[in-house]
Amino acid sequence: MNLEKEAARRRTFAIISHPDAGKTTLTEKLLLYANAIHLAGSVKAKKTSRHAVSDWMKMEQERGISVTSSVLQFEHLGRVLNLLDTPGHADFSEDTYRTLAAVDSAVMLMDHSKGVEPRTKKLFDVCRMRKVPVVTFMNKLDRAGLEPLELVDDVSEQLNLRVAPINWPLGMGRNFKGVVDIHTREVTLFESNQSHGMQIVESSKMPFSEVEPIIGASQFEKISEELELLSEAGERYDHDAFLAGELSPCFWGSAMSNFGIEMLLEFLAGKAAPPGARRTEDDAEIVPGHDRFTGFVFKIQANMNPRHRDRVAFMRVVSGEFERDMDVTIGRSGQTMRMARPQSFMAQDRSLVQTAYPGDIIGIHDPGKLRVGDTVSQKGKLRFAGIPRFAPEHFGQLRLKDPMKRKQLDTGLEQLAHEGVIQLFFRPDTGRQSAYLGAVGMLQFEVLRERLKNEYNVNAVFESLPFKYARWIGGSPEALAWLKRGASFHVLEDRNGDPVLLTESEWGINYALENAKGLELYDVEPL
Repeated sequence: MNLEKEAARRRTFAIISHPDAGKTTLTEKLLLYANAIHLAGSVKAKKTSRHAVSDWMKMEQERGISVTSSVLQFEHLGRVLNLLDTPGHADFSEDTYRTLAAVDSAVMLMDHSKGVEPRTKKLFDVCRMRKVPVVTFMNKLDRAGLEPLELVDDVSEQLNLRVAPINWPLGMGRNFKGVVDIHTREVTLFESNQSHGMQIVESSKMPFSEVEPIIGASQFEKISEELELLSEAGERYDHDAFLAGELSPCFWGSAMSNFGIEMLLEFLAGKAAPPGARRTEDDAEIVPGHDRFTGFVFKIQANMNPRHRDRVAFMRVVSGEFERDMDVTIGRSGQTMRMARPQSFMAQDRSLVQTAYPGDIIGIHDPGKLRVGDTVSQKGKLRFAGIPRFAPEHFGQLRLKDPMKRKQLDTGLEQLAHEGVIQLFFRPDTGRQSAYLGAVGMLQFEVLRERLKNEYNVNAVFESLPFKYARWIGGSPEALAWLKRGASFHVLEDRNGDPVLLTESEWGINYALENAKGLELYDVEPL
């Protein structure tokens, strides 16, 4: 059957890392080795005209950081790979959490000179929560760093994860010559072609027993001992354990110099997790081979093409075969929507999609009907378990420099809130005017201000508010009424009309819970 065959060809994965571990560089080099691009732009050349292919927003280009998720589809070794490049900055963690709901595997990228960093640990916890299999790539071997055995122990202990090296580095820093396959003992030697990582590097292969003249006697002896230790006491690769999220295969290399990229790419194409099933809100399981088309929206991006003021919903295909111009039902609202002009992406470059299969990520032009977390399906309503929003930790308001721009500001805030750039809260007595803004990280406000300026021609001054906590309000109607009567409590509504409590201290939350009978407060939006 064509559906099952095409679904089996898909591999959908994200790259997660602590900031500055080299994530955007690795993304670009995977594309280079899959022949999806022919010349890699150096991340260090951000200030010139060449920018990394996955960082297309103006602010990303100027600062050399990723603050949005990019979708990149390409083929390699007969597989269709959907790569989701996620924000590296901690202030944009919500976008990353949403993205991890749409993938079947993740590449955990680490700077081998630093080991497990706080952001890496937090992202891995999300992968574990979602049971996403994780491949580890130790990066920046072209620099001095931690000893390989020490690094493997660090990952294993801090993440409580079994780590099975697939290959092993031959030196580090200036002495990094290549890697040796743990199972076959075949060595791959890399030769720098002085292109600064912009082109594929040459490599040669030989048995490990013959590499001593190239790496030196002391290095040969040291690596021989490490391989012996791994053979006796190290974790062996177990594919079932990997797919269950219990074991992480580990690779070594340098994304900047292109060393070790090819091995990682081959593993992702050959052994990364295929498309998986997804559960509905009533706990039914929808498998990829089901003939009914289903999918869910994990991201909405306004103004990918500012000249056309477009609004694109990124949708993960869960089951069935997607066809252009098909009619689907939105599970939340019951509305019917035609899937017109669906597109696949290579960062800014788009191509029209006629068909798509489970695992694929496609962009749908959204007239304003869709929200993050929405399920779309053929043949009636269906709802997958949603993608929650997390309570913001920073708050503020915008003051317009030109009061005549109020309409453009309201439009911009509404569209960017649907993307998840910020969250909006409103006072019930003022309607949609004077929105309170909430964000997980302060940098989100700066991105908001820049995008309002560049995409909506709105100049505004951001003013901080003293609130530190937001909690969605549940429980009895009497408890909500009690909160509204209290002069010291700020009860607002989110964009869905649900009540939200804003406080300046944790004491206010505890006081409300102790004194309002039947009150329930949530730091994750109830679904």
